[in-house]
Amino acid sequence: MESAEIRRRWLRFFEERGHTVVPSASLIADDPTLLLVPAGMVPFKPYFLGEVKPPFPRATSVQKCVRTPDIEEVGKTTRHGTFFQMCGNFSFGDYFKEGAIKFAWELLTSSVADGGYGLDPERLWITVYKDDDEAEQIWRDVVGVPAERIQRLGMKDNFWSMGVPGPCGPCSEINYDRGPEFGVEGGPAVNDERYVEIWNLVFMQYERGEGSGKEEFPILGDLPAKNIDTGLGLERLAMILQDVQNMYETDTLRAVIDKATELTGVAYGAAHESDVSLRVVADHMRTSVMLIGDGVTPGNEGRGYVLRRIMRRAIRNMRLLGATDAVVGDLVDTVIKTMGQQYPELVEDRKRIETVALAEESRFLKTLKAGTNVLDTAVTEAKSTGSGVLSGDKAFLLHDTWGFPIDLTLEMAAEQGLSVDQDGFRRLMKEQRDRAKADALVKKSGHVDMSAYRAVADTAGSTVFTGYTDNEGEASVVGLLVDGVPSPAANEGDEVEVILDRTPFYAEGGGQLADTGRIRTDSGAVIEVRDVQQPVPGVTVHKGSVQVGEVTVGSGVLAKIDLGRRRAIARAHSATHLTHQALRDALGPTAAQAGSENSPGRFRFDFGSPAAVPGSVLTDVEQKINAVLARELDVSAEIMSIDEAKKQGAIAEFGEKYGERVRVVTIGDYSKELCGGTHVHNTAQLGLVKLLGESSIGSGVRRVEALVGVDAYNFLAREHTVVAQLQQLVKGRPEELPEKISGMLAKLKEAEKEIERFRAEKVLQAAAGLADSAQDVKGVALVTGQVPDGTGADDLRKLVLDVRQRIGGGRAAVVALFAVAGDRPLTVIATNEAARERGLKAGDLVRTAAKTLGGGGGGKPDVAQGGGQNADAVGEAIAAVQRLVAETA
Repeated sequence: MESAEIRRRWLRFFEERGHTVVPSASLIADDPTLLLVPAGMVPFKPYFLGEVKPPFPRATSVQKCVRTPDIEEVGKTTRHGTFFQMCGNFSFGDYFKEGAIKFAWELLTSSVADGGYGLDPERLWITVYKDDDEAEQIWRDVVGVPAERIQRLGMKDNFWSMGVPGPCGPCSEINYDRGPEFGVEGGPAVNDERYVEIWNLVFMQYERGEGSGKEEFPILGDLPAKNIDTGLGLERLAMILQDVQNMYETDTLRAVIDKATELTGVAYGAAHESDVSLRVVADHMRTSVMLIGDGVTPGNEGRGYVLRRIMRRAIRNMRLLGATDAVVGDLVDTVIKTMGQQYPELVEDRKRIETVALAEESRFLKTLKAGTNVLDTAVTEAKSTGSGVLSGDKAFLLHDTWGFPIDLTLEMAAEQGLSVDQDGFRRLMKEQRDRAKADALVKKSGHVDMSAYRAVADTAGSTVFTGYTDNEGEASVVGLLVDGVPSPAANEGDEVEVILDRTPFYAEGGGQLADTGRIRTDSGAVIEVRDVQQPVPGVTVHKGSVQVGEVTVGSGVLAKIDLGRRRAIARAHSATHLTHQALRDALGPTAAQAGSENSPGRFRFDFGSPAAVPGSVLTDVEQKINAVLARELDVSAEIMSIDEAKKQGAIAEFGEKYGERVRVVTIGDYSKELCGGTHVHNTAQLGLVKLLGESSIGSGVRRVEALVGVDAYNFLAREHTVVAQLQQLVKGRPEELPEKISGMLAKLKEAEKEIERFRAEKVLQAAAGLADSAQDVKGVALVTGQVPDGTGADDLRKLVLDVRQRIGGGRAAVVALFAVAGDRPLTVIATNEAARERGLKAGDLVRTAAKTLGGGGGGKPDVAQGGGQNADAVGEAIAAVQRLVAETA
């Protein structure tokens, strides 16, 4: 049975039994504590935590998931993979243990003809939590599983929680006996390789307290409503139904292995080492395609780094298998063909996915070369200290600056006989990620305990947003926090967070900055609102300070936004939509939105593009946008189902989470996007849009920045003034300025070249005299000295090599010259072959000199370069070189 059919049967089975089919959420987690979705229940987490009331009593999904903690095990075991699909069925206070158990048994054991998976009941083993008598009784007496095939396990194996205080409960796992060829008998308690887990049923019935690990926490009591969360690994079931040895040989992965075999000529099954590489390629390329499909682009941090790491591992393993040409295009094509049956959006988005993947492959091959040079220097420095360990900060530098995945650094360092301080590297990575997460969380919640917001949501319900039609309105204070603590009242000077039952204030989201304004109570108190956020779904928090009077919970208020700011932001947001469409028209669908920020009078728009956008294209885009403004197109918004929005061709932003009902903003016949922001009523209200330029902000992602309305006019006015001043200076008309200024720059450049030639000749004239001044140090001709200040590194290097060449007679020679350029000392040292045979290496000499200068350096045994901070130490550095030559010779 193909994987696509396994998925179809799952969804059909549960839909026929009253479950709402919920499409897979994006792999980009809608959770500040997660980079990517690692489990099937993550999209339902707000319902289980009680943050949001579930819109359905029963649900089912097949959720895309990515996990990378065990990435080093991929390809080596039968079950480790970075991407997997988790089939789940969920009950929110509806059915409980008996219902979940009976559904699972029916689907697994019903015949294929009847819509089931047709597994042999005699090969299914059950585990339950050690104290869960109820679950065991249901399996034994209701379902009919023999008692000898039901085993009890402890909290480590059969008890579930989220790792934090909240819902928890016992589990019951369904395991499949793969047969004696996979190990000894005795059930899953004895051998989990033979008795492989395929389905986990979680019975959420308790509330847990604080504690660490999987077992060290107290059970506080029963939950008010009991829930069900189950998960079946699609790949594991496919392995059984397709009768293959491991998950890599299932249909969706084996096709990629076969393509890698075709590209490299290495047969699968020929050797363990090459098999591991082929499995890594198959797994990682599938994961890469799924991540790119959901809008992730390669980068050096966050989820972008996860993608970069697995892509580069795949490419490196193809190189280990012998591939020399570009391979990513063929592998991506194969993944899309196999996964497109389950996720048709991959086929529709093929061009963008291929563009991003090919750009990363090209970039990695360049990075590999440049990063290798950096790594070589770091290895040389590590060896010189005798530590045998490449420091964590060096590994982090390679990752952060050169995009070197840590596993590549590990492998290449090992080839040089070094280990890597992985703990140090991971600590620096964690610090970087924690900073990013903390910044995002602080922006949303200001360090406040989320339970304070949830309590308001539970008692007062969601905040009603009236800002699409109203700029001010009456409301009631339903929640109040002073300095982050819930309070019944706040006084003048207090920093407050105010929650209203309804508000015209737009909370920051969807790339649009928040409204500002004032809230005035019926008693005359005034709150200046500086920011508005939604830390938990449905709760709008107005952050500001009390200017006058006392504010109390229950007060009636008049909430009024800063209308000028709102209108300026609305102009920017509408301009963003027009820019998005114009870029897609010019560059194709690969120019998909990757982020934006709409602020008063200006905006920035991030989009996918493998290369810089030519200036001529940007000019055309700008002209098209302003032509649309002149057409005076009406802007409208409509609420509709997500399916209807897609049918109408509405564009959705990658990574955004949408519900069943969405808001679609339409600009005439030109643009249609899913959007919750505020906009103008007609394009004529924008006045003018001026694109300031574009730049790279990451791998395959470009950023356009622009001005709108009065801000655009003021910019052009300033530009006009500058042009007028240049006209006076060069005595030419505006259209002549480029040619005249270009001519001036060409003359200046030629003059600089002439000066450089004169300086180089002057420096090289000293070569003969320096060679003649060589000292004899134990049979080694040693030339040391300081050349005139201002001599650059290139000229100094030429001089050193020229002097070395002039020392003949087969003598061992060392040339060490110093210069000071821009108040910073530098040195270049060269040795000839005779000197190197006597143990005199340029790299060792440079490190000694550079250390004296307060810096560092390195290079090859024949020539090396270094520098430092202390120009006054040049004399000491020369003496240090002289001593080392005498000691070594």
